[in-house]
Amino acid sequence: MKSYNKKFVYSICLVSAMGGLLFGYDWVVIGGAKPFYELYFGIADSPTMQGLAMSVALLGCLIGAMVAGMMADRYGRKPLLLISAFIFLSSAYATGAFSVFGWFLAARFLGGIGIGIASGLSPMYIAEVAPTSIRGKLVSLNQLTIVLGILSAQLANWMIANLFTEGTSQLPAEGIEQAWRWMFWAEALPAALFFILAF
Repeated sequence: MKSYNKKFVYSICLVSAMGGLLFGYDWVVIGGAKPFYELYFGIADSPTMQGLAMSVALLGCLIGAMVAGMMADRYGRKPLLLISAFIFLSSAYATGAFSVFGWFLAARFLGGIGIGIASGLSPMYIAEVAPTSIRGKLVSLNQLTIVLGILSAQLANWMIANLFTEGTSQLPAEGIEQAWRWMFWAEALPAALFFILAF
C-alpha cells in the first residue's frame, strides 16, 4: 500500500466538502427568508410568484448538474470547484442586493447552478483523491457538510429573524427590508472561504 500525507488528504477533502456545505445552505435559506421577501416584493398574495421564487433555484440546479461532469472532464475538477465557489459567492451577494423581483429570481437561478455543480463535483473530487482504504469515510464528509449547511441556514435564519423582528409577531418595516437580505448575505462568508481555500 502506498503511503500518503494524511493531513494533506483530509484538508483537501474538507475544502472540497465545503461545496456540500454551501449546497445545503443555499438550498434551505430561502425558507426562512420567505416571509420577509414576499412582503418586500409584494407577492404575498400571488401563489404563482411565490412558487417561482421558491423553485427557480432548482431549475439552475438542473443546468449545473447537467454540465458539471462534462465540464469537469474537459477543464479539470479544481477549476470547476473554483467556479462553483465563485457562483455561490456572487449569488449570495446578488440575491440579497437586488430590489427588483426579476433580478432576485436571476440571482437565485445562478445560485442553483452552483448547487448543481457542487452536488456532483465535490463528492467526485473527494472520491478521486482519497486513498482506497478511507474513501468511504472521506466521501461521506460531503453528505455531512450538506446537513451542516442545512443546519447553518436554519440557525442563521432564526438569529437574523429574531434580530430584525425583536421577538415580536409583527414584522417591522426594517425587518421586511433587511432580514431576508442578510439571510442570503450570510452565505457569502463561507463561499468566500471556499473560493480562497480551493486555490
